[in-house]
Amino acid sequence: MKITWLGHSGFRIEIAGEVLLIDPWFDGNPSFEGQDRKAAIEGATHILLSHGHFDHATDVVGIAKELDIPMVGIFDLMGYWEGKHGIKTVGFNKGGTVKLGDVSVTMVNAVHSSSYGGEEGPVYAGAEAGYMISGEGHTIYFSGDTDVMADMEIFEDLHHPDIGILCAGGHFTMDMKRAAYAAKRFFNFQTLIPCHYKTFPLLEQSADALKSGLPGVNVIEPEIMVPFEI
Repeated sequence: MKITWLGHSGFRIEIAGEVLLIDPWFDGNPSFEGQDRKAAIEGATHILLSHGHFDHATDVVGIAKELDIPMVGIFDLMGYWEGKHGIKTVGFNKGGTVKLGDVSVTMVNAVHSSSYGGEEGPVYAGAEAGYMISGEGHTIYFSGDTDVMADMEIFEDLHHPDIGILCAGGHFTMDMKRAAYAAKRFFNFQTLIPCHYKTFPLLEQSADALKSGLPGVNVIEPEIMVPFEI
């Protein structure tokens, strides 16, 4: 398995023969500025979207059209965008599982909000979500944007993720301290990757609090567009 951070909450995950783009955001993303967009999306087979906010969804319709690949996400938004933009979609809902080749993806709850900008203000974009992604003998919990929630105990009981990708920038989501609490209280991660940080001055700039709160867990602070293998 190969994981590449695309900045902010975006990831490229190469797993079990599939190449998943999760919340890829390039246009206007200061942390991706100067990087190779073509390399980031090359060979992608699916796009997973956690919710509709601009810092997650700005580029997804364009990528889906450009590569002619399906977008995977909450039923309401997928159905609307399929009709409006003519893209391929896989729409499902929380608790549901879909197969993307040999990869299983289960949509799980998140606590946040979901909308995108319209001419007259925010437009409802279905519900926010996270994902359990299973393949090659591993399960990744991608939290999406969320706070700590008791549901995480159920996620561990049902899915036993060994890899966590947790939002941890604060202000809009959990901060590093709260993410460390969630990981320690509810999960048994072997590897943990923070995201949704460093992008703007408003967000946390360091994962030190996460690392110090999780002795024994391999906390990886990835570099943008530098893949690592698990």
